[in-house]
Amino acid sequence: MKKTILIVHAQPEPTSLTRHLVDIGVEALQEQGHDVLTSDLYGMKWKAVFDADDFPDRADTRRLSFIDESRHAYKQGLQTPDVVAEQEKLLAADAVILKFPLWWFSMPAIMKGWIERVYAYNFAYGYKDAGNSYRYGEGILRGKRAMLSVMCGGPREDYLPRGINGPLDELLFPITHGSLFYTGMDVLPTFALYGTGRLDTDGVAAAEKAWRSRLARLFQEDPIRYRRQNDGDFPDRHVMADDVAPGKTGIAAHIEDTEERVAQLQARG
Repeated sequence: MKKTILIVHAQPEPTSLTRHLVDIGVEALQEQGHDVLTSDLYGMKWKAVFDADDFPDRADTRRLSFIDESRHAYKQGLQTPDVVAEQEKLLAADAVILKFPLWWFSMPAIMKGWIERVYAYNFAYGYKDAGNSYRYGEGILRGKRAMLSVMCGGPREDYLPRGINGPLDELLFPITHGSLFYTGMDVLPTFALYGTGRLDTDGVAAAEKAWRSRLARLFQEDPIRYRRQNDGDFPDRHVMADDVAPGKTGIAAHIEDTEERVAQLQARG
């Protein structure tokens, strides 16, 4: 079935592996019969800083409240055109891919700025003007898929559970869980490449093959089983119930175990 995929990417060098794999991804997805939208943040000269200039028609000119001004701009149709265009892409997409090199353990600042500016109040958070009622598994982007595609300069060993940099999934949790799952999207396991600055011709060919293979399963692969806010695991919408993930804390507690989930549902009747 024909789908629409949005690829948002951040790498200023056109000859980089990141940009090369963007082109490979567009080609592969189109060969599957899908429509592909792209946001080349550096090519667009995306404004990365979220500030007063995002609100040319302020509700309150005395003090800048980002939530109040974002709500006002979104509801009154006063957002800047670049933000509106990216929101429309998100709404049109069946899947969203964020593709970037890992810089200082996260995404480049320009992509963080894309999230900060595009994720308006009443859109990506404060959905339906209902505060925190619709988040972590619910929200305006529910039903869409999302995936990170990350280029790591360091070797795989650095990102193992006991690696010096820490596990990659934990480093990326603020993005996968906090920026993607928060808005309702089903998040797939991250596609990561390691040692990207030292890949030879065979390494690049292997990377292309692996990327095509992942994209071929974009709509079949099981997402990460993050716990949804409104499925009973967070009775007060803040803290996990005592019977959820007993003995676990931190990031590990946020991912459901299938057998554990079945036992919880049976116990709760």
